[in-house]
Amino acid sequence: MSLSLPHMRPMPLARFDAPFEHPDWIFEPKMDGFRAVAYVEDGACRLVSRNGNAFQAFNLLAKAIRQDLSGRAAILDGEIVRPGPDGSPMFYELMRRRGPFCFYAFDLLWLDASDLRERPLVERKALLRQLVPRKAQALFYVEHVRRGKDLFRVICERDMEGIVAKQANAQYTPEATTWVKIKNREYSQAAGREDFFDRRRLRKTHV
Repeated sequence: MSLSLPHMRPMPLARFDAPFEHPDWIFEPKMDGFRAVAYVEDGACRLVSRNGNAFQAFNLLAKAIRQDLSGRAAILDGEIVRPGPDGSPMFYELMRRRGPFCFYAFDLLWLDASDLRERPLVERKALLRQLVPRKAQALFYVEHVRRGKDLFRVICERDMEGIVAKQANAQYTPEATTWVKIKNREYSQAAGREDFFDRRRLRKTHV
């Protein structure tokens, strides 16, 4: 699939040990999935990993995103997630490619003919909220709050991965990130993850 939209490198996440609050920052839940940039244009959608590789296993999800944003050209930063019955991510089901899958969008980098990366994050998110249809098939908007400690407490109570803190008025600058992840150290789906990946690599080696 060939699209004319420019390639965009996703914003990396720095790390911080403890939740915090600051008037210049916003806070989002960290969705445990596959980070992806969605390129949508001319009735097509391509999902690209943070390493620049096209995801080939999520064609149905890409089709649903394309339909949700019919007629628009957009580049969205987000996460491919396999939500459970309560909406919380099920990472191992995602790894096994057991759907249904959703795309949780938390930033909008391009809309129609406009590059939005130099606009403040809160403005980009406001445009993203307007862009995502209320009754979308597979595209969801990631809400944010101003109280990082409260959000982190709720995230830990729900046994989710953690939160991401972002400077509210910052531009999208992958070369100098303004995003920080704070992980839930008791997250149950983090246990045994290295062994899981090692077993998958071993099976592929012997195929």
